[in-house]
Amino acid sequence: MSTRDSGEQKRATRSADEVDEVEVAPAEDVAARKEQLDADVDAMLDEIDEVLEENAEDFVKSFVQKGGQ
Repeated sequence: MSTRDSGEQKRATRSADEVDEVEVAPAEDVAARKEQLDADVDAMLDEIDEVLEENAEDFVKSFVQKGGQ
């Protein structure tokens, strides 16, 4: 005898206790991570600025298309 799928989807339900078990990062951790990422991005941008200040002309020339390339 074959079984037939009724096409209905069953939903998994969670109790309030299970939802409370989900670990949420404390706001202090999130803020500290954001500050570190901001500092890293600022450092990268400063490094790019230094390179452009030293040899901006060479940098621009490397991106100029020559002969329709």
